[in-house]
Amino acid sequence: MPFKRGRRSLSFALVLGFLPILGPVLCPAQFSGSAVSASSAFSIPQAQIILPGELNEILHSRRSAKPLVLQVGSRVMFEQAHIPGAQYAGPGSQPAGLESLAAKVVSLPKDAFIVLYCGCCPWNRCPNVGPAFNQLRQSGFVNVKVLYIVSNFGDDWVNKGYSVEKGN
Repeated sequence: MPFKRGRRSLSFALVLGFLPILGPVLCPAQFSGSAVSASSAFSIPQAQIILPGELNEILHSRRSAKPLVLQVGSRVMFEQAHIPGAQYAGPGSQPAGLESLAAKVVSLPKDAFIVLYCGCCPWNRCPNVGPAFNQLRQSGFVNVKVLYIVSNFGDDWVNKGYSVEKGN
């Protein structure tokens, strides 16, 4: 079955495991062995990426252990709409945001299930998820996922009908 062009193509490609095939089109450095900046969302390994539908399912499942969901983007965006139960951790691209993130997880076990997300802009330009993810991994956290937001939080979460909360 051929893929249609557009945002759905990439989502289906991720689900079906074709990202390594499409990867060079998205970011040649990610798969060619070239250096990728730790501040880039492309520095996050494919195995640590979680799709919006998958996270939504987990949050609405009867699982007793839900992930700690941390928004690592702008406070204004968080106050306008965020994933239910998410906590604001500060912008991952700023030293103060990374300090706030560290404070949020300091008492957690290193195998805690943590999901990071931003949604300020398209994945390929997000300045926040790469640094936040890399800081948690360097701090020894082994069960960290990053929500794959292709375009922005509005398009990839809100407009898909997934639940949101507003305010702090």
